[in-house]
Amino acid sequence: MAMALALRLRRLLPYRRTRLRVSAGAEATGCGQRGRPSLWLGGSEVFLSAFPGILGNAVVFKRGLMISALSYLGFETCQLIFQSAVVHAEVNVQEILEQADYLYGSGEIEKLYHLLTQYKQSEDAELLWRLARASRDISQLSTTSAEDKKRLVYEAFAYAKRALEKNESSFAAHKWYAICISDVGDYEGIKVKIGNAVLIKEHFEKAVELNPKDATSIHLIGVWCYSFAELPWYQRNIAKVLFATPPTSTYEEALKYFQMAEQVHPNFYSKNLLYLGKTYLKLKNKKLAAFWLLKAKDYPAHTEEDKQVQKEAAQLLKTVGDKD
Repeated sequence: MAMALALRLRRLLPYRRTRLRVSAGAEATGCGQRGRPSLWLGGSEVFLSAFPGILGNAVVFKRGLMISALSYLGFETCQLIFQSAVVHAEVNVQEILEQADYLYGSGEIEKLYHLLTQYKQSEDAELLWRLARASRDISQLSTTSAEDKKRLVYEAFAYAKRALEKNESSFAAHKWYAICISDVGDYEGIKVKIGNAVLIKEHFEKAVELNPKDATSIHLIGVWCYSFAELPWYQRNIAKVLFATPPTSTYEEALKYFQMAEQVHPNFYSKNLLYLGKTYLKLKNKKLAAFWLLKAKDYPAHTEEDKQVQKEAAQLLKTVGDKD
């Protein structure tokens, strides 16, 4: 940096004739602070030559050069500090995201939540949707009280909504917004939950549109289809009241999405394996049901959800005659 400044300052020192504006009472505005040099120096115009006999002009030149040099140095310093601050801020956000993804991959849900809540006022969509996910994950723990669970569900929804507002092109923001809307519906009542069904599916579909390789979003559309395929009659009646054309689906449609998710990312999620088994059971295909349920039961348990999946898969396997 010193070399660059030196080279730039040399341009202020012409060998021959130079025109320079100086002012004895010039206002210093560098970096927006009074008392420091600035680039703007108004005043009289002085002509300097290479001839050494004009002492007065030489003094003015020397004085003007010093002011100009300091002005330029002040401006350069201010600019470099600003650029450094911006880069530093960007690096910090990226570092936080990397730490968050590492903790999530390691199953350190509580540490992840505590890390991200320090930055809950952030305007970064990538950080906000991760915070929504972390809040929701904590709410799903069996050790979380009913009161805290409700608080965390609404907290997650608020973070997901902000993430989507900040960046509508984020597939993950759409995905977690839809998940959180569904969770909030558990507290708002069955009418609200069914009433939000179409909106939820639209956001899942938008997530897949933005990122066709996100197996989780595809899986969640499958869950949506499965849920409507097994919707009880009284909830179907509520749907008929809320919609001119109530949303419907079939187990065949659900199966299509679970298979698609598995094709995009094989063995990516214990719950997708479980739903494949459950869907085949609904379709009376016990052989394939047993195949997927066994895979779900043997899936390595990295999270509490994985353990619950293992337990449910083991119970369902008994219904298809598998004693393992």
